[in-house]
Amino acid sequence: MMGYFPEDAISRIEEVQRLKGEGLAMAEVVARIGIVPPAAEQISTEEEAPAPIGLAVAGPLSVAADNRRALRITLEDVHYPAYMVNYNFELTWYNEEARTRILSGLDALPAHSEARNLFLLLFQSASAKSTSFGSELLRIHLALAKNRLTRSSVLGLLRGLDREALTLAERLYDESGVTAERKPILDFSVDLPAAGGGAENWRLFASFFREGIFVVYVPAEQYNESLLEFLSQRDSVIRDLMRKRLPVLTPLAVMVADLQNSVKICSELPPEEYFELINEIWTTMGPIFRKYYGTYGKHVGDGMVYYFFPQPDSDYIFNALACAQELKSEVRKISKKWQLRKNWLNELYLNTGLHEGQEWLGTFQTATSVEFAVLGDTINHASRLSEFARFGTIWATKNLLSKLAQQKRANVDFGITRKGADGEDHFVASSYSQLGSMVDLSNERHEKLRDIAMLPITEIRSVKLPQ
Repeated sequence: MMGYFPEDAISRIEEVQRLKGEGLAMAEVVARIGIVPPAAEQISTEEEAPAPIGLAVAGPLSVAADNRRALRITLEDVHYPAYMVNYNFELTWYNEEARTRILSGLDALPAHSEARNLFLLLFQSASAKSTSFGSELLRIHLALAKNRLTRSSVLGLLRGLDREALTLAERLYDESGVTAERKPILDFSVDLPAAGGGAENWRLFASFFREGIFVVYVPAEQYNESLLEFLSQRDSVIRDLMRKRLPVLTPLAVMVADLQNSVKICSELPPEEYFELINEIWTTMGPIFRKYYGTYGKHVGDGMVYYFFPQPDSDYIFNALACAQELKSEVRKISKKWQLRKNWLNELYLNTGLHEGQEWLGTFQTATSVEFAVLGDTINHASRLSEFARFGTIWATKNLLSKLAQQKRANVDFGITRKGADGEDHFVASSYSQLGSMVDLSNERHEKLRDIAMLPITEIRSVKLPQ
């Protein structure tokens, strides 16, 4: 039901919020304060769309064309099972209804990403309930995976299952269909156990975002089209989901990059041109990060932080290395363009540090934004490497390179430049060096590098992409 308010809208809204805060259902609130929707009017805008049954009306307000106000549905108002998974099918958020009806036996979300595998959780739930609904849900989720990933990638997600469960999953995968096109929202019919025994028919909706898949269940007889209106508010839905994302201990690669001599460049350009240059750099980089599945961390002036997480269909370590190389190449092109434009000798260099580890991933939130954040030494070490790098070089830790399979490592040209007996510099391929032996740490200028002095590192010269 959608409430419409006359001139005293604000006081009515405050009354709605007060009554809901006391635990009243929306129907009771409506009955208490006597809100009656005009019978003769048609609702046509997204802001004014009616709330689906099972979604209580609450949250921020939007102003209709005739200056009356309509309440907007938020994620808080989804009172049926709902959860979100990333494209590794690791559970990142769920509500209480999903825990009790779909994910039986899940007392709390595990800390480690591997233990959040939705297929493992669904098998556990199916075993706990001893019903056929588990197979039905597995079939649907395998279809969701099949619609986005290769067979080998999907089967890789099933590691950890026992032999019997794996055999069942492979059979369900082969039987599951795949949609002809990649629609943003998919709809399935599924039977769930009823409270008094038997089964109830529900509809399962899966909404695809870059950050993952949002799944919500609605009883078939209570569904109406306004649920699709809610799911189509993609920016609002994903913002709410990101705010609710629970921290997870996950392996990741961190890239920290900084524009060298930015203060000098800023001083030589008019403010509008400096901001034009920086925006051109970030705009150029955006598609490259998306190509290699980089997740935005933050921008600090002309520096940035990006995260690379395990992917079912690619190597996140190799993604970070290839991304860093492509960024370096694009910055060279931008540098030449601006040298011609300004007739100057300044060279643009993006100094990059890469490190890998297992850290806690969470979000920092303000009223208007959500920012991914990583706690631990991985980001700090990558940041120090970025400060160590000069003239557009890419430096990575031995820990990161060691996580690459030998075949992929063969596609990376890396090593250390050392002084030979002749006093000349010689590049020694496939070698590492402790940072402390490459820089004078007694110099105050390098004070920040002292905490990674013992870290084995190497310079990434080039990355050959597989054909």
